[in-house]
Amino acid sequence: MEIKVNFLDKLRLEAKFDDFTVIADQPIRYKGDGSAPGPFDYFLASSALCAAYFVKLYCDTRNISTENIRLSQNNIVDPENRYQQIFKIQVELPEEISASDRQGILRSIERCTVKKVVQAGPEFVIEEVKNLDADAQTLLTLKLASDATTYIAGKDLPLEQTIANMSGVLANLGIKIEIASWRNIIPNVWSLHIRDAHSPMCFTNGKGSTKESALASALGEYIERLSNNHFYAGVFWGEDIANEAFVHYPNERWFKPGSKDALPTEILDEYCLNIFNPDGELRGSHLIDTNSGNAQRGICSLPYVRQSDGEPVYFPSNLIENLYVSNGMSAGNTLAEAQVQCLSEIFERAVKREILEGEIALPDVPQAVLAKYPGIVEGIRGLEEQGFPVLVKDASLGGTYPVMCVTLMNPRTGGVFASFGAHPNLEVALERSLTELLQGRSLEGLNDLPPPTFASEAVTEPNNFVEHFIDSSGIVSWRFFSEKADYDFVEWDFSGKGENSNAEEAATLFGILESMGKESYVAVYDQLGATACRILVPGYSEVYPIEDLIWDNTNKALLFRADILNLSALDNASLGALLERLENNELDEYGDIATLIGIEFDENTPWGQLTVLELKLLIQLALKKLDETNELVGAFLQYNDNTVERRLFYQALSAVLEIELDDDLELHDYIVNLRRMFGDERMDAVIGSVDGSVRFYGLTPTSVKLEGLDRHHRLIDSYRKLHAARAKAMATNN
Repeated sequence: MEIKVNFLDKLRLEAKFDDFTVIADQPIRYKGDGSAPGPFDYFLASSALCAAYFVKLYCDTRNISTENIRLSQNNIVDPENRYQQIFKIQVELPEEISASDRQGILRSIERCTVKKVVQAGPEFVIEEVKNLDADAQTLLTLKLASDATTYIAGKDLPLEQTIANMSGVLANLGIKIEIASWRNIIPNVWSLHIRDAHSPMCFTNGKGSTKESALASALGEYIERLSNNHFYAGVFWGEDIANEAFVHYPNERWFKPGSKDALPTEILDEYCLNIFNPDGELRGSHLIDTNSGNAQRGICSLPYVRQSDGEPVYFPSNLIENLYVSNGMSAGNTLAEAQVQCLSEIFERAVKREILEGEIALPDVPQAVLAKYPGIVEGIRGLEEQGFPVLVKDASLGGTYPVMCVTLMNPRTGGVFASFGAHPNLEVALERSLTELLQGRSLEGLNDLPPPTFASEAVTEPNNFVEHFIDSSGIVSWRFFSEKADYDFVEWDFSGKGENSNAEEAATLFGILESMGKESYVAVYDQLGATACRILVPGYSEVYPIEDLIWDNTNKALLFRADILNLSALDNASLGALLERLENNELDEYGDIATLIGIEFDENTPWGQLTVLELKLLIQLALKKLDETNELVGAFLQYNDNTVERRLFYQALSAVLEIELDDDLELHDYIVNLRRMFGDERMDAVIGSVDGSVRFYGLTPTSVKLEGLDRHHRLIDSYRKLHAARAKAMATNN
């Protein structure tokens, strides 16, 4: 984590990281003002808070109340050496907690991250740099032997060279990558979380059987998502970028809708139109891209190469973003390597969907076959020793597809997790299935898995597949666990045999799609200094339903974005029109405004937690429609999850509205005790909101110019680095 420090007045300091700001001062005896804790105080508090977190985590997963649990920490200083200290953590537990849970709670504190880092002794590196912001040296801490050459299946270069190349690409772009966490809970299963130190919204998780392969996985995924603009999907890029020579890629083209909002003739092809527009309901306005929102410019479309004949076909960027999310994108040392990964991912998701929605029972992998892969067997044994039964299944559907499945059962909660992996090599597919289980997860995280069901409609519901796509946490049918398999086990092998094995494998996987009657389309992105690609298989690789283009398109943001950002400046007529649109567009009342309009608000602010319901409430209040406001306040307080501060504001508002709407009550009879209950500052805000002198309390004014939205600007800063690299590549090629 990158922490930037600013020097304030006197001895006060300001530390900024992620979306948080921490102020430190010194005690008066050290010539400070004592206005905030000192740096060492924060350090001491961090270990106590970390210990308490692990106690809370242990208790929550076992439904143990923490109401009467008390924890304290004292640091005992050695009089001979003040740097030698004992941190004494004491926990007071209620009598009703069992002996085994008492021991479990104490053991949980041993897992405290702060404690472990202190005990291990962190290494400090102190150096001078010319410019902190310009210094793009990565924060990757993995020390690789300079002469090591570790080859793994599927990679055209050694892991060490792959990591060095990818790290270099990111450094050249000016992106400072930091490793936020490592996990190695069971043997031969590693995962890590990496992110942009300046824009932590840009992050990926990597997985592998070794720490090196996991790091290569994370870096590869990071570059694939940069190359395909995935980190910025659904986000407003601002008016400046929207009007530049290109918005997404230098080879994009913009097409105007035809008469009566008809689709431009230049986009898609007949094969795609039959899939995306079977009933002729898709209109040009459905395909305006969300990122620019530049409807006057037309439909931003990206060229893909049709694999059957090599011809270019233009796909609207809006269609890709709405239907495919991150499916079918990859980066690699070579194009063939990237294509194999793309196609493997497409088969993994599509076959997984077919199996889960079809409630197909898969055959077990025989122990004799598993024994060929001792590293995988050791990892499975590690899970089972932790109390999680594991099923290893052949998901190839009779040797048709290169897919495997590892399913974990949690007897403590009754939940299950079906993890799928795909690759032409059976061992790699199996390893990916296993490492996916614990990618970014702790063992406690496995307590949140849903139980299986015999209710077929719950399994086939479209959002269930979306949950499986996001983090494999969707529902699985009990029929999946039948010992009577619907297919025989096949020890399949689609791997290439020659020097160009990835090229052979890519051809094989494209061939499977062709045999299924599927057309595939490929885009290659190499302007950032690495090779990445995206493959679309219409009618097969979509994540979201195709009808979402019409009924749940992300570009509904364009109906609301400008007015919501300009909220504080709108007159009553414009507010009424905005409210009408919010009412008439079947929006989820509890959906967040940040997602709706594509703005990265600070999550810790009222803007960051603003929902459609709360926005409608505040507009009604600004319009002085007190009856309607009071009704929405009741709904907000009953169902909405918000900060304590915000809830207290609405509790006070509810009380004042009830008084104002009752002819027999007078506010001045209650104001003294309302102020005693809620405080003068909050009550001033409530009364001002009701009489109209305060509008949209808590929502800091901004506009389409995005003033004051630091988090969003950091994300756009990240995108501008890509935009500059693409512009430079275009100029060089021309």
